[in-house]
Amino acid sequence: MQLARVSLSLFGVVAIMSAVLASAVIWLLLTDPVTVADAVNEGQVTPFVRELASVLYQAFSGLLKYL
Repeated sequence: MQLARVSLSLFGVVAIMSAVLASAVIWLLLTDPVTVADAVNEGQVTPFVRELASVLYQAFSGLLKYL
């Protein structure tokens, strides 16, 4: 029974994190398509990851300000 609870909790955390990451990527594609296109064209993911981290940081800081 303990293993079932841990596995469900782990699945929930992974599902929530993947949903947050997917929504951040979609938001970045809609708000800053030039950075995404440059990252895909050049094959470098550093600008994309930097912008993605910025989007996530702004979202979490806005959420914390709201709470």
